[in-house]
Amino acid sequence: MGDILQFRIKSSSDKSRGKTLCREGFHKWVVWNDKQFDVKQGKLVTIYRCSRCGVTKVESR
Repeated sequence: MGDILQFRIKSSSDKSRGKTLCREGFHKWVVWNDKQFDVKQGKLVTIYRCSRCGVTKVESR
């Protein structure tokens, strides 16, 4: 029979680590795809992604 592992319960500070800033609107934006062309707008667009929560936003040039 396999080894039994003891799992610890995450505290509330561990659960919300890195998400509290994003919840207040202070995302950590990183360029995800550089110089991507949008066919519908006919422009170059830059896709930004938050490194903490994964939310994306698109900015056209």
